[in-house]
Amino acid sequence: MITYSTKGTCSKQIVFDLDDEHRIHNVKFIGGCSGNLQGIGKLVEGRTAEEIVPLLKGIRCRNNTSCPDQLAKALEEQLNA
Repeated sequence: MITYSTKGTCSKQIVFDLDDEHRIHNVKFIGGCSGNLQGIGKLVEGRTAEEIVPLLKGIRCRNNTSCPDQLAKALEEQLNA
């Protein structure tokens, strides 16, 4: 389980799993708008980080970021680790 502390969003953390093929599993946002964030989790489930990062990166809400953008940053961080 990977834990990423978000910056500039209502959610405070994102927890998720990334398998050996970079497929995303079990995304959970801590805090934020529950329904929307559950939806994001379901939409990315089983898809690769390489597929999801360009889709979500750069989506803005407030503070020049968003929960989807923070997920993209978390995934990018893992891909570059």
